[in-house]
Amino acid sequence: MALKAQLQSDLNASMKARDEVTTATLRMALTAITTEEVAGKTARELTDDEVLKVLVREAKKRREAAEAFDGAGRTELAARERAEGEVLDRYLPAQLGDDELTELISAAIAESGASSPRDIGAVMKLVAPQVAGRADGKRVSDEVRRRLS
Repeated sequence: MALKAQLQSDLNASMKARDEVTTATLRMALTAITTEEVAGKTARELTDDEVLKVLVREAKKRREAAEAFDGAGRTELAARERAEGEVLDRYLPAQLGDDELTELISAAIAESGASSPRDIGAVMKLVAPQVAGRADGKRVSDEVRRRLS
């Protein structure tokens, strides 16, 4: 089943179950997907990879909002954002562990011949497609920077 169809099916199930957080989160995700579909000159159907990118972006927004609310002392809003993030995490691929990420970065450094911090771009170009959706970009770039310093 396509990812968007799965989201719509799960939205219907959460509405029947009266699961308010899941319903609101899936509506938000489907709205973001629809917005992406109609952006640009012509409307189009997103592929599963493109839908996944939208979900990753939305999950990142939830994490950042939760941190901001925590910093402002708004724990109830932070908890809501985290709950929404957990709903989105159900549709994202499993995150890479530190060992797996280090292995991928080591291989990319060896393949690109990188030796200094100036070569970060070349390494990121090789690593990014391999970790898409499975690791936060900042986490990846920080590790590449650490390895090349």
